[in-house]
Amino acid sequence: MPTPAEEIDVVIPVHGHYALTARCLASLAAQTEPHRVIVVDDASPDDTRERLAREWPQVTVVALEVNRGFANAVNAGVHAGRGEFIVLLNNDVELERDAVGEMVAPLRADAAVGSVAPLIVKPAREVIDSFGLVIDPTLAGFSRLHGEPLSSAVATRLRLAGPEGTAGAFRRAAWEAVNGFDPHLIAYHEDVDLALRLAVAGWQTAGAVRAIGVHIGSATYGRRSATVRRLAGHSRGYMLRRWPSAGMRLIVRVVLTETIVVLGDCLLQRDLEAIRGRLQGWSAARGLPRRGRPPLETLEFTLTLRAGLALRCRAVDPRGRATPGEQSRRPPEGREDAQGGDPDDASGDAEELL
Repeated sequence: MPTPAEEIDVVIPVHGHYALTARCLASLAAQTEPHRVIVVDDASPDDTRERLAREWPQVTVVALEVNRGFANAVNAGVHAGRGEFIVLLNNDVELERDAVGEMVAPLRADAAVGSVAPLIVKPAREVIDSFGLVIDPTLAGFSRLHGEPLSSAVATRLRLAGPEGTAGAFRRAAWEAVNGFDPHLIAYHEDVDLALRLAVAGWQTAGAVRAIGVHIGSATYGRRSATVRRLAGHSRGYMLRRWPSAGMRLIVRVVLTETIVVLGDCLLQRDLEAIRGRLQGWSAARGLPRRGRPPLETLEFTLTLRAGLALRCRAVDPRGRATPGEQSRRPPEGREDAQGGDPDDASGDAEELL
């Protein structure tokens, strides 16, 4: 019979930025719920691995010699564990003392629940960074309640589709039933894809409003490079080919939305990275089976075409810089451009990128 600490695996993918990782680990050390910590060092360019061994000997370290990207790093960490429950956590998140216990509580209470979204707040603790995912009818995902006051967490009617990439809890049986993150999604949208696959498989999701984490990484911006935009486009193109649309009206909306988004990006950035990425993603999905049609109750139909475009615009400021969460995805080895398309850490944000 597993010990209490063996029941929960907390998986943290990292790529450098040890100071953030140390703060994250310190918040985990103060948790009231026993757990096991697995840090996946995704080929950090600094001394992260050595410092983890020296300063956090109780932590299990999965060392990847080649940078494999966010989704693959998370999958490797989950594979290294054995707990009934999995908590995914970015290294730029600090949890309040009861957060791990609050995250797994809905999983313990209801065997039909496969995933749980915590409440992630900005550093001042007055504004929501995310409370899970909301997915519009075109299958674009956004950080649910991003920028809203804390009171919105209990008052909202926006459908919860699943945990957002910054933090979330999963039942291992559910994770393994759908094979975790799709490794074809190099960066971005892997959380949206996973939420949809869990819904298709019949798993429910829940929100844990008392499981609070502070997204300290959201205090800074990262440069929105051509590589970042191309990878985001790649994931979008891949998703559009793998997932069927629910009816002709939605197909028309998808085509219209993508046309506006791609043309807007071309005009603003004066390059073709958005369309190039989408074509590469569409090609990467060639020959792969189509997913099942997403349950309509997973999608938020109050997000109209105009609302969806507004959310996309919010994801990037007028100067072409990333929103707080976008800095968090590091392209895998060999995918950075000469301008330094290296987001700051190994975490993620669900907001749709151009």
